[in-house]
Amino acid sequence: MREEMSRREAAELQRGHRKPRSPHGWGLLVALWLLAFYEPVVTEGHLRRKNLEFIFIRFSAWEFAGCDKLWAGLVTTLCHHIRQHFGALPLSVFHVLGSRPRFASGFSQREWVLKKGTCLRLWGLLLVLAVGVAILLVALLVPGIKDHHALKVVGSAVASLSGSSLVLGALSILKNFVVSEKKKIERLTDSDRFAGQLGFMSKIRGEVEVLVDFLAFMEVFERRRLRVVLEITSLDLCYPEKVAGVFNAMATLLSDANAPFIFLLAVDPSVIVPCLEQTGCMKGLADNGYLYLNRAVTLPFSIPEMGARSRLRSVEAAIQTREDLMYRIIASNVAKTRGGCGGCGGGAVVPSWKEADSQAVARIHEAFRCLHDGSDVLSRYLPENGANVRRIVNTIPITLRLLLHRSGLENTDGAALSPRAAAAWVVLADRWPCRLSWTLQCLEDGEGQISWGKPLWSVFQEHVGELSALRQALGKVLSLDGDPELFQAFLARDFPFSAGQARQLLAVTVNLDHSIRHQMGLLRAVARL
Repeated sequence: MREEMSRREAAELQRGHRKPRSPHGWGLLVALWLLAFYEPVVTEGHLRRKNLEFIFIRFSAWEFAGCDKLWAGLVTTLCHHIRQHFGALPLSVFHVLGSRPRFASGFSQREWVLKKGTCLRLWGLLLVLAVGVAILLVALLVPGIKDHHALKVVGSAVASLSGSSLVLGALSILKNFVVSEKKKIERLTDSDRFAGQLGFMSKIRGEVEVLVDFLAFMEVFERRRLRVVLEITSLDLCYPEKVAGVFNAMATLLSDANAPFIFLLAVDPSVIVPCLEQTGCMKGLADNGYLYLNRAVTLPFSIPEMGARSRLRSVEAAIQTREDLMYRIIASNVAKTRGGCGGCGGGAVVPSWKEADSQAVARIHEAFRCLHDGSDVLSRYLPENGANVRRIVNTIPITLRLLLHRSGLENTDGAALSPRAAAAWVVLADRWPCRLSWTLQCLEDGEGQISWGKPLWSVFQEHVGELSALRQALGKVLSLDGDPELFQAFLARDFPFSAGQARQLLAVTVNLDHSIRHQMGLLRAVARL
């Protein structure tokens, strides 16, 4: 979107149009002068302008999840960022003196029209103030007239009335400068007196309308179109009532056909739809959350399946963050040992710890290289969700360090369990937690009967019928698993873990919810009664 902004800006300048301006520096004085004495006009030339500016506002619903009115957080975020972008002074003056642009009559290219009424009132007040001050000075200074108290009273009254009108206008601007729109809305939401009234939403709507009119004014001033882009994220982490409130706030802001708002709603429909169906906003729509989303969203965009390059970029970004973190930790530890080992008295302990830590870091890097290698079959099993990729990247170092700590990475056959195998086990636990938990539970129940060299896939095949019989009781847990065919290819062909390796890795598996396996054990015990 920023590239599109730059491209359109350059194209408009090549066509010979005037350069856009901003309400900062000298532009602020020009904006204040136009706000006070001129009325903007939307001309045909303005409607033909192609250059535009996007004002990006990021709204994380999770940050306001604790509020009683999540939608109020959306509106206050909007008001705060617009005030911050253009400055508090222009918006404060607009509240008192500004006016919404009107459309030009005919093909006139005149964008600013003098406010004759405002100018006449101002000159009238100044004239009356000058007359009142003159009468008062004459009554106070001219000999022979000093004793006329009536003239002093008249002069004081005229000067006070005209001057008070100017002072009231200045105080109104100062009040709007000090008390922002965000504070006004927060006071309304905190007040029980307003919260129970039907006019409560109309007051919020009034504040939003002022912002819309101000943006329309700034479009004419800056000589370009303005669009406010609100990125709404983390909505699927909130309670159902909060989710419905945000949708209502979006509908309120978009109720004006000319509202310059664009909402980017980044959500998981499988989570949002049940939330909407639990609230009262589904009445009249046959309790169908998907139908509600279809009516609320004007441009649906489902992110396509992630390709190989995108997956590797996602892994690279997560690994880079993890490597930077490890470097900072290792560097600080080395600095501590260099600075404090002289008085510790145990000189032999520090080198052994450093050696073990460097060995762990080397194995962690080797596992990360396997993940990031496009030619390695392991990279094909990485999830598409960025959050899952980060979980895998964060879990692999812990798993490898625990393996080193427990047994020096030695399995039952005496062969070293490679970092690649440990990384594959972490991916297996993340992608198919239900099927892996079932296999491990069957392995635990068959202790002493299953040889350590038996493939884990064979154990799963022998008990898959029992898992199918319990699929209703384990429905929610089964929904966590990925593609079953990929699970078969993973265990049967690409990473044929043995029962012994599974027992060894289970002791250091931290990304698998063990309560799932315990639930499966209870279900198997009940089924055998």
